[in-house]
Amino acid sequence: MNAGLTAMEVLRMLGSMALVIALLMAVLWSLKRVQTKMLTSGQPGRRLQMLETLGVGTRQKIALVRVDEHEILISITPTQINTLGQWQVNPASNRQEVDHAA
Repeated sequence: MNAGLTAMEVLRMLGSMALVIALLMAVLWSLKRVQTKMLTSGQPGRRLQMLETLGVGTRQKIALVRVDEHEILISITPTQINTLGQWQVNPASNRQEVDHAA
């Protein structure tokens, strides 16, 4: 019996490993797209929508949230959530007014 691996067996193992990694990457990419669509789609009857998020650090992000006719910019860390600004959206004129009280 031959105790060593042949070149063909090594290539077959490397090819199988590359295929598994490619499939894993495809699944992760599609899950991220589905998650993004679920967060940004306006579902009927829901008052709260996550419009956009931006990672600014390893555990910090900034998010734009819509509640009814208000858009709120918030910062999110592992220990707290802070309001950075608030705007009222006027759907008739597509104009946003800044609420400086926040």
